Amino acid sequence: MSIRVIHVGLGPIGERVLRQVIERAGFEAVGAVDIDPGKVGRDVGELIGLETPQGIVVQGDLESALATTSADIVALCTRSALESVMPDLEAILTARLPVVSTTETLAYPHRAQPELSRRLDALAREAGVAVVGTGVNPGFAMDTLPIVLTASCRRVDSIEVDRIQDAAKRRLPFQQKIGAGLDPEVFRERVARGVLGHVGLGESIAMIAGALGWELDRITDVVEPKLAEGPVTCGMIPVATGQALGIIQDGAGYRNGEPLIRMHMEAYLGAPDTIDTVRIQGSPNLTSTVRGIEGDVATAAITLNAMPRALAAPPGLRTMADLPLVSWWSGAEPVAC
Repeated sequence: MSIRVIHVGLGPIGERVLRQVIERAGFEAVGAVDIDPGKVGRDVGELIGLETPQGIVVQGDLESALATTSADIVALCTRSALESVMPDLEAILTARLPVVSTTETLAYPHRAQPELSRRLDALAREAGVAVVGTGVNPGFAMDTLPIVLTASCRRVDSIEVDRIQDAAKRRLPFQQKIGAGLDPEVFRERVARGVLGHVGLGESIAMIAGALGWELDRITDVVEPKLAEGPVTCGMIPVATGQALGIIQDGAGYRNGEPLIRMHMEAYLGAPDTIDTVRIQGSPNLTSTVRGIEGDVATAAITLNAMPRALAAPPGLRTMADLPLVSWWSGAEPVAC
């Protein structure tokens, strides 16, 4: 029996999630919602470039879609900030449906937004369903993956995570979010306003600390531009000499003045590799390097693969660290060992 999914938000990531739901065994798209007038009323198959119509028309009103569609779960792929998606989450939980969302600050909101987290947890418990925030990052590469790797250690003293991404392979909104093509002064002004940079580094640090039982005094997050030494045209945004190719972002979680968790992320047009490295200091010391985690593809895949776990999870606000190990799902029931 397939997992019936309502899709809320059909931007580049939402469309990737929708396409995987249509193409993969074990999932069935049953509804779609978007506020874009250019998408409302269109068949989702046409919208994502399929040759065959799917018989699902994009609706503009979430509450109406929830009331008229029989579904098992909602994929919420709209905004980055938890407070901005709370009205949608409240509507979905009123319909008593579980949610897997790509909202970055929903991945681990407990430290930065404790009151909102408690409210959302209470709503989910009352509805009897789980709410999970996930994606490639936050949700996997810089938090779940390091947490899982600590299982092989008898002691962990500190953790460092490096993530390098060639942003030329990412969607246009991502390239805009990292400031590609901006002059340095404009870049830094937007960073100061909180509208530029990777969202979720602090959530990843807090998730690791929470999983390991570490109480942190503070979390830092610093964003700087990666500047072009010559003209670059490999992405969707042309970059002139001296303009920003993307971001260099560093975060850290401190206890007693010492950094227990360090994170370094570079996402810029033309980066030579796509690589994730985790270094664990402890017993034993451990280094793990993974190449090829493609951000947009992985975010959509992780969203789907988390759905069976979210359906089985206890009601409430859950994180990837709370769920049983998420893996690729074939559409069949897991085989008991």
